[in-house]
Amino acid sequence: MASDKRGVAILGVFVADVAFRAGRQPEIGETIIGSGFKLGPGGKGSNQSVAAARVGADVTFISRIGKDEFGAIALATWKKEGVKARVAETANEPTGAAYIFVNDRTGDNAIIVVPGAGGSITPADVDAVADTIRGSAVFVTQLEQPVNAAKRGLEIARAAGVVTVFNPAPAVPVDEAIYPLCDYVTPNENEASLLSGVPVKTVEDARKAGDVFLKKGVGAALITLGEAGALLHTASASTLIPAFNAGPVVETTGAGDAFNGGFATAISRGASPAEAVRFGCAVAGISVTRAGTAPSMPRLAEVEALLAQNP
Repeated sequence: MASDKRGVAILGVFVADVAFRAGRQPEIGETIIGSGFKLGPGGKGSNQSVAAARVGADVTFISRIGKDEFGAIALATWKKEGVKARVAETANEPTGAAYIFVNDRTGDNAIIVVPGAGGSITPADVDAVADTIRGSAVFVTQLEQPVNAAKRGLEIARAAGVVTVFNPAPAVPVDEAIYPLCDYVTPNENEASLLSGVPVKTVEDARKAGDVFLKKGVGAALITLGEAGALLHTASASTLIPAFNAGPVVETTGAGDAFNGGFATAISRGASPAEAVRFGCAVAGISVTRAGTAPSMPRLAEVEALLAQNP
C-alpha cells in the first residue's frame, strides 16, 4: 500500500431507514399491529462510512441525495459522525428510503430499498471525484447505486494502486469484467449463492463459491456467514474466522455494513487480511446487539475491548 494514500473512500447511497418491528410480516391485504417503529439514517454505503468513522478511519463518502427532509438527515448524520461528504444534491429527485421489517423475536430482517437520487449516480459523477478515490488507501463500493458507477470507481482505484473492496449487495447481475478489479469481494451467503451459482449452506459450500469468485478474477473471496463468522478464501488458503458473541441479538440489519466498514478500516491501517476480517467480525458482533443500522455501529474502544476479551 502506497505511503501517500490514507483512509477509506466509499461509493454508495444514503436512504432513510423506515423500520417496523413485529412478530411477522403481514400477508397481502392484511393489517397487523407492530411493536415498534423508527426513522433513521441508512443505505449500505452510508452505513459503512459511519461504521468506519466510528472505529477511527478517515472516511470520505461519495453519493447523491435529494434536497429534502431525508437529505437533511443524511447531511446531519455525516457531520455528526465525522464523515467527509463528496455528495451531489439535486432538487429533481428525492433522497432514497428503505422499508425494513425486523422480527421482534429473532432480530432477522427483510428490506425493500428505493435508492432515489442515489440510483442515478453515473460513471461521470465518479470521474468527478476521482481524486478522492486515488488518494485513499482503500476503496469500497456496493450495488445500491448503478453497476456501471461501481465499476468505474473500481477501475479508478485499481489504476491508482488502491485496495479495492466490492460488496455485491444487493446481488444483481454484473458485468463479469468487474471481478478482476476486486482485491476483495464480500458477499453474504445469499449473495454468494446468487452470484456464484453455488447454494451456500455450509462452510464447505462457501469454499466452493469462493473458488468460483477466484476463477472470475478476484484476489480474495470474503464470504460472511452470519453467526458462523466469515470465510477468507484465497488461492493459497481458506480460513474461517469465527463470529463474536457480544450479547443477545437485537437486530441483524446493519451487520454486513458494520463488517465491511470495520474490515476496510483495518486494511487501510495495514492490518493483514485475517486480522482485518477478525476486526470486522468484532464490529459486526457488537452492532447486532443494538437496534438500527448506522446508530448500531460501535466505537473503537468497544471493538478493542471485545478483541481483548477474545484473544
